[in-house]
Amino acid sequence: MQDVSTLVAQAREGRTRAVARLISLVEGASPQLREVMAALAPLAGNAYVVGLTGSPGVGKSTSTSALVTAYRKQGKRVGVLAVDPSSPFSGGALLGDRVRMSEHASDPGVYIRSMATRGHLGGLAWAAPQAIRVLDAAGCDVILVETVGVGQSEVEIASQADTSVVLLAPGMGDGIQAAKAGILEIGDVYVVNKADRDGADATARELNHMLGLGESRGPGDWRPPIVKTVAARQEGVDEVVEALEKHRAWMEERGVLAERRRARAAHEVETIAVTALRRRIGDLHGDRRLDALAEQIVAGRLDPYRAADELIEGLTGN
Repeated sequence: MQDVSTLVAQAREGRTRAVARLISLVEGASPQLREVMAALAPLAGNAYVVGLTGSPGVGKSTSTSALVTAYRKQGKRVGVLAVDPSSPFSGGALLGDRVRMSEHASDPGVYIRSMATRGHLGGLAWAAPQAIRVLDAAGCDVILVETVGVGQSEVEIASQADTSVVLLAPGMGDGIQAAKAGILEIGDVYVVNKADRDGADATARELNHMLGLGESRGPGDWRPPIVKTVAARQEGVDEVVEALEKHRAWMEERGVLAERRRARAAHEVETIAVTALRRRIGDLHGDRRLDALAEQIVAGRLDPYRAADELIEGLTGN
């Protein structure tokens, strides 16, 4: 068993091994997880969380790496959670973004971690909220969360980030189509990467047109900017950082940032509670209470909704 207080203290000092160990405790749903979260709670809440999402091939990892470079030039400590598809054999991260961001590997002001989705839908690992809290408490000024890249199901990033960045690229046949199906609704900043390719201006124009369709923004509401980049050459990245800072300032001025963080915390609590309840229900398989309710449903004496209510009442004591 690890001494949690020692790990947290070491993480606060910027020791990467301690940060890695804390995130491993989170990913492994360690029995010490409650102790870890209790220790981190008063230390977190200062980092700016930026989510990056988009269809496969738009250059999310390259853009993330470019943003790390830009923020490091400002002297900020940066954490990166790169959520990868799960290996069907080990359950571990398959792509290893740490390899693709190797230029930052020796920088003590950068912490990069690949996390496996382990079958979790929505583009994020189930442990991502707790991992974000670890990096926050460890003193990261900015946390970049790069999602798995599965297209339109990645809207969950909007509930985990302060600011959501949607990336598209010219010539990606399904880029705008994926956006139509949901990603378009979550972006605070849009980036057309690989802007040196033919069709970049057309992609930006089409995106701008789609953002204007059905728009119901009032005076002072945030209008998502569209920034063109060539992330591989660091071109346009400073403009992305500028757009992110403008969005952060706008949210702080109107109380939107605090509200988003409250909503994020509420979602996290709900997820933990539902997971715990599901586990308790799972433990009931073969239990006489569940069998008795099933028998009443089959006999027509009870409907499944009322049976579910009775089961929940029995589990919660209400």
